[in-house]
Amino acid sequence: MADENRDDADHEGFEEGASGSSGDPRVLLAMNAILSTLFALVVTWGLAFVGAYEFTLVNVATLAAILFAVTYLLVGRN
Repeated sequence: MADENRDDADHEGFEEGASGSSGDPRVLLAMNAILSTLFALVVTWGLAFVGAYEFTLVNVATLAAILFAVTYLLVGRN
């Protein structure tokens, strides 16, 4: 019975803390950079596999930069 009350209180406390936190923008930027780079790698590799695009570091970096910028602009930080 005491565990049930503690779980409810922990859940409410966590929810209250998480909803009031805006997060660290550096973490969001790092996640955006990593995920954009991984997605660019997959897309560039796939296009190179079918012969539509050349798989080079410059092409991956260009696509990653474009994806990063578009994601940053669409999501935006208020």
